[in-house]
Amino acid sequence: MVNISFLYSIEGINDRAVIVYLYLNDRANKDGICWPGINTIAKDLKRSRSTIKRAIHELRDLDLIQTKQRFRPNGAKSSLEYRLSRPNHY
Repeated sequence: MVNISFLYSIEGINDRAVIVYLYLNDRANKDGICWPGINTIAKDLKRSRSTIKRAIHELRDLDLIQTKQRFRPNGAKSSLEYRLSRPNHY
């Protein structure tokens, strides 16, 4: 888990992005990595899939997370891997 106090100093960050970041932070391992699916995040946070996708896009744009596509053994897409970060400029 990453220390999240820096979130409060980010000018103009949307509340949905903060909520999703907190969710990912809560589920991250000691290396700051987790891989919940969009549907799982949406269900747990009681938000729409599109809201979650917008929040993830915003978090990527702010360099607060990096995402990597994961794949199943048969080559089908799986959930994204999320890596939480704290950029130097915050």
